[in-house]
Amino acid sequence: MSRNILVVDDDDEIRDLLEFDLQQSGYNVETASNGLEGLEKALSNRYDLILLDVMMPKMNGFDVCKNIRKAKNSVPILLLTAKGTINDKTEGFECGADDYLIKPFDIQEVLLRVRALMRRGLNSNQSDNIFKNEVLKAGDLEIFPDELEVAIEGQKIKLTPTEFEILYCLMQHFNKAVSLATLLNEVWGYDSDEDVRMLRVHVGGLRQKIEKTPKSPQYLHTVINVGYKLTPFKEVENEV
Repeated sequence: MSRNILVVDDDDEIRDLLEFDLQQSGYNVETASNGLEGLEKALSNRYDLILLDVMMPKMNGFDVCKNIRKAKNSVPILLLTAKGTINDKTEGFECGADDYLIKPFDIQEVLLRVRALMRRGLNSNQSDNIFKNEVLKAGDLEIFPDELEVAIEGQKIKLTPTEFEILYCLMQHFNKAVSLATLLNEVWGYDSDEDVRMLRVHVGGLRQKIEKTPKSPQYLHTVINVGYKLTPFKEVENEV
């Protein structure tokens, strides 16, 4: 089944390059040349992935991303930008983006990230969702993959695809420490030291949603020099 990708970028050369290479890789590609056009297409059509530039006329990529998420659209979003500071990445992830690439980029790196996002199969619009009707329970946590939601003591919370995938991975290793490398491999499909900060930003966003006191987590714990652990009980040891 062919996957549909929307490329939103005001740079004609970059947009044409991405369109060509993605089509050569077997994807159906649509394009938009500014943020407003991209948002309109994203909300009017079904896509399996959106590649989204940040600095664009009419509406920047951060605002496009925010509006897509406000519409409860869980399509994976890969931001493409020349701004590469940790603050820029944090802002992108807080807007609901799933991954982040800095310009100039190698097209093979783009294709790697695209395949990793596609492999998750977490777009709730997909009829072939591999998690269909599955429910995972651990303690007072319950996740609903088909809706990208987690329920804590019966209260449902909406997650981004990346937040969900992190939680899903941790729940499969419930009450056990999961290394950063394992999380990167299972969530993004590759292991890169540079992307550890990206993982930590997403974990921070996940804590904001599931923890009553994110700085003193009850469920999602940091295990020093290892990674993270999900538990239904509050633990004070190994916290940072």
